[in-house]
Amino acid sequence: MDIMISIILIILSYLYGSIPFALVIGRLVYKTDVRNYGSGNLGGTNTGRVLGKKAGVAVILLDASKALLVMLLTSYLCSLLKMNNDLAYICALACVIGHCYPVFANFKGGKAVSTAIGFFMAVNPIGAVLALVVFFIVLKLSKYVSLSSVLASSSVLFAIPFLNMSMTGKIVTAAVILLLIYRHKENLIRIKNGTENKITWM
Repeated sequence: MDIMISIILIILSYLYGSIPFALVIGRLVYKTDVRNYGSGNLGGTNTGRVLGKKAGVAVILLDASKALLVMLLTSYLCSLLKMNNDLAYICALACVIGHCYPVFANFKGGKAVSTAIGFFMAVNPIGAVLALVVFFIVLKLSKYVSLSSVLASSSVLFAIPFLNMSMTGKIVTAAVILLLIYRHKENLIRIKNGTENKITWM
């Protein structure tokens, strides 16, 4: 019974992560498919670039809520059903994978930045705040959102051995970060070549 419940929760987590909020907001509110503009990415940064700050912030918050809600709800259910709480980490990873490779958007999703922040907030709020501090410091100095995201998440990667969580939690946290870095590989190449877009508002 526990195995069946686990499988159902993992699938539901993936499906929730697959909801492309950038696409939903773009089409329903602005009658615009953000995939056809800017970087074409279904994330908050591209949404903000294409549709404006309000739309960008809305997408960032909704994407961040994905893994955060999955972690909190699955942890609650595990406690209620007396199941191993490690399932919450696995469901969160499924959610992040869904965000990156959404079944509802031809498996072409965002780069996991906002969703990873939501995950970090659920597992270690202090670490998440520190990662955000690193993010904004790097962003201020470099003007590259992609580089800031990679370095901020990498700071969490180095802190994993010291985090108070199970081995499953540490492995999942590392997997989320490595997936985020992998999703930014093209950005890093463009930074190296001097062709990556910089922000202008900071």
